[in-house]
Amino acid sequence: MTLTPPPAGAAWRHQDARSGFETVFFEPQDHGWRIAGCTSAVEDDEPWFVEYVIDIDDTWTTRTARVDGRSSAGTSSTLLESDGAGHWRVDGREAPHLDGCLDVDLESSAMTNAFPVHRMGLAVGARSEAPAAYVRAVGLAVERLDQTYERAADQGSGQSYDYAAPRFDFSCVLVYDDAGLALDYPGIAIRVR
Repeated sequence: MTLTPPPAGAAWRHQDARSGFETVFFEPQDHGWRIAGCTSAVEDDEPWFVEYVIDIDDTWTTRTARVDGRSSAGTSSTLLESDGAGHWRVDGREAPHLDGCLDVDLESSAMTNAFPVHRMGLAVGARSEAPAAYVRAVGLAVERLDQTYERAADQGSGQSYDYAAPRFDFSCVLVYDDAGLALDYPGIAIRVR
């Protein structure tokens, strides 16, 4: 199944783990997409918001991510830059702990789980590691997140993946639409547009 280009905009309601909302807009570029979004939420009685602008190339590999946030702890900002081959700079400094990561994954975002789905193009039954540069919602610390995606049988016009992030002892089935955007991220968010 070939994925279609993303819509002009999409939105998710965050639930269970936090209460909040995410809105994102996709803008085609010469060799990829610019994705601009914002999430505001309350998690563990802590309100926060995160704004982001992510540039991906035509393979859906992250090239840059500018992330700004605010919580009761104050404001934060970080810039991630990738060479597209798994080497990163965070705020201008080499980040060898992210070697091998091709995607950025924002803790605040349901949208960023689209990157590996598009990039890997897995057949039903195929499994792949998809380590990511993981940006925390509060404080914007950048960590490595090892995760796996295994393509399950299609559901209607979309795709399903068995997802696991062992560090958080978390696994679920992620359901995507025909544009490769998550429709249902159990315990995290549900697509509303």
